[in-house]
Amino acid sequence: MLEKLAKQTAIYGISTIVVRFLSYLLTPFYTRWLGQEEYGVITDIYALIPFALVVLTMGMESSYFRFAAKADEAGGDTAAAKRRLFATTWGATLVAALLFFAAVAVFRDGAARAMGEAYVEHPQYVVLAAAIILFDVAAMIPFARLRERGEAGRYVMLKALGVCVNVVLAFAFAAAGLYDTSFGVGWVFVANLAASAVTLAVIVAVTERVRPVIDRRLLVRIFAYSLPLLIGGIAGTANEFIDRQMIKYLVPDGAMAQLGIYGAITKIAVVMTLFTQMYRLAAEPFFLANFRKEEFVESNAAALKYYMMVSMAIFLGIALFRDLFALIVGRDFREGIFILPVVLGANVLSGVWLNLSFWYKREEKTRFAIYVTFTGLLFTVIFNVALVPRWGYYGAAWARFIAEGSMVAVSYALNRRYYPTPYQTGRIAGYVAVGLALFAASELFARYAGAPVAVQYAVNAVLFGLYCLYAVRREKIDVRALALAVVHRRR
Repeated sequence: MLEKLAKQTAIYGISTIVVRFLSYLLTPFYTRWLGQEEYGVITDIYALIPFALVVLTMGMESSYFRFAAKADEAGGDTAAAKRRLFATTWGATLVAALLFFAAVAVFRDGAARAMGEAYVEHPQYVVLAAAIILFDVAAMIPFARLRERGEAGRYVMLKALGVCVNVVLAFAFAAAGLYDTSFGVGWVFVANLAASAVTLAVIVAVTERVRPVIDRRLLVRIFAYSLPLLIGGIAGTANEFIDRQMIKYLVPDGAMAQLGIYGAITKIAVVMTLFTQMYRLAAEPFFLANFRKEEFVESNAAALKYYMMVSMAIFLGIALFRDLFALIVGRDFREGIFILPVVLGANVLSGVWLNLSFWYKREEKTRFAIYVTFTGLLFTVIFNVALVPRWGYYGAAWARFIAEGSMVAVSYALNRRYYPTPYQTGRIAGYVAVGLALFAASELFARYAGAPVAVQYAVNAVLFGLYCLYAVRREKIDVRALALAVVHRRR
């Protein structure tokens, strides 16, 4: 079964990397074209959008995967059952998104004042963000349907279309000098809105003319499953964006500039974010399918081990050469590169508790999501309040790391009590210990050896190679056989 998961992860991974690479071209572009405070507005808006998406989709993505699996298990007219499921979940999210957009459009001035001084002069920014959310929510269930069907190629092509539109318009607006007008950074959101609209228009064309009609009885059953996921999702996503809000409201001076630097540095952790994202895209429908408990437990335990093995390799690959990765962003933003290892560590932990969540989603004990994510939210608030006024964005990075760690701890404790899974904790701890030891060795060498930069990079390359060699030997991976298999497939 892990071969299937690996294949799906690879499909989503390679294509997602290509798509996200196009999207992340905007990071070096915007950080060179816009100032710290203007990029702070972008960071702020794009931190809030995922939170709105979680609220308005109401846990329907995971519900769609679970109820689709139930339809397969029940037999009968499976196609009709899945069409009804799709129409109901799509209709419910559409209604929520339309009501949200209408509310923001009507009360845009009040919303702008609540978001801060940067938005008071431009309440249009708030309306544009709400429109982006409307289109993205409308497309989310159709995208989930493609994932459930295993149509990874079509999924990625449609995602790539939106990204390409966004990138092309961003560069076109710059060439036309629009970012220098009074509307300024608002053109960033116009480009995104156009991309979201095009994506929705195309994906609607592949929905086989299924209309978003709500089956009330089915919706009640879905809500019973998804409501805890919604509550947990709100808290979980709040963990992802509240650090930005804390910087905005708790830093005494230059808050938007610090927010811009923090947002730019977190973008550098793109590879780790991509790996976690591509793993989630493949693993969620995979682990929520109908497996026997023994198969699920074995696969989930092995998946976490391999996730950590690869994650620590990515951590080292970026952290050891962070000065080179700093060149991705503009010169004014590179002063914050020292927080990158902390951000990477938080991203690793995020993937761990994602893996630890599949068992309670599979067993329909989604109330546990509330325990996990609210623990994280509590730690996020406490440590941001304690650290951000003193350390600024550095404190926000550590608060996020601590919050992610708390969610891993709670998730693991719940698993041990209610659904014991034989995770290879010794092997996992070994990868973490070796990775951190090699990182510490690099830091000590850089601090005390006084070697030229080229020598430091050479030492870091050796340290990275040692970790890869350790992982290959520990898992007895036949690298030669893997290489031959890849060459054979290409032929």
